Amino acid sequence: MQGANHSAVTEFILIGFSTFPRLQLMFFLLFLLMYLFTLLGSLLIMATIWSELSLHTPMYLFLCTLSISEILYTLAIIPRMLADLLSTHHSISFLACACQMFFSFTFGFTHSFLLTVMGYDRYVAICQPLHYNVLMSPRGCACLVAWSWVGGSVMGFVVTTSIFNLTFCGPNEIHHFACHMPPVLKLVCGKDVLVVAKVLGLVCISALLGCFLLLLLLSYAFIVTAILRIPSAEGRHKAFSTCASHLTVVIVHYGFASVIYLKTKAPQSLEGDTLMGITYTVLTPFLSPIIFSLRNKELKTTMKKTLRSKLYPENI
Repeated sequence: MQGANHSAVTEFILIGFSTFPRLQLMFFLLFLLMYLFTLLGSLLIMATIWSELSLHTPMYLFLCTLSISEILYTLAIIPRMLADLLSTHHSISFLACACQMFFSFTFGFTHSFLLTVMGYDRYVAICQPLHYNVLMSPRGCACLVAWSWVGGSVMGFVVTTSIFNLTFCGPNEIHHFACHMPPVLKLVCGKDVLVVAKVLGLVCISALLGCFLLLLLLSYAFIVTAILRIPSAEGRHKAFSTCASHLTVVIVHYGFASVIYLKTKAPQSLEGDTLMGITYTVLTPFLSPIIFSLRNKELKTTMKKTLRSKLYPENI
């Protein structure tokens, strides 16, 4: 980060929760419980998939990788946020802020790319079942997962280096609880700020919309068409149940993401920006394990069996 050498700012102040002085303890307890539940749910999904041979399929491999990206994304933001809720010292160094932005964008976009890969997996399974073993071979699945992580890392690197190689002249107060791109860009000075902001905004929105359009307008359009052609109601229900949990998570993920990245440029209050950020940072990862556990019948049954065997081994 050579731009740090040319910046007057050496640290930032995160003031996202400063407008809720009397609610900070309540927020801490609530977000801590949600964070622990997110970790427990994601780890339980991963443990169940790895311990059950019947779940060693591409769909559950992608789900396991998705859980890893979920854990890493929350790890990049929430522990720091919880610490700030209990502290009166809300400063974060220039390098730490850059690292937080890099990792949050990397894991966030990796999550989006993995959701797209999972949509492609469901498309092949339902629309091209005879070619499934060829298209979703172990090598092919590994490549899809690897490219998702590479794509997320590229997005994180491009966004972070573009911003932190600019000049920060002060003030140094970030109107957010994390080093989020829009509030950090407001602290940058120079002629190129507007151009960089527009280009980065266009890149992020294009990546999110590209994944969303591939998921809904292509994958699920073909999936729904194929399901409607199944003659029996039981067959249609069974086919749709295999992708119901994924579709629900997609709607939640992109619904909250659109609130963050596609909101109007009208002036927003600090309280409003903070609460909107919470929906994507805390609430979405919290809901994801619940949705996959409850909406996926096979995973739900296996998780119950695993928990029962751990709690009551003498009855197995």
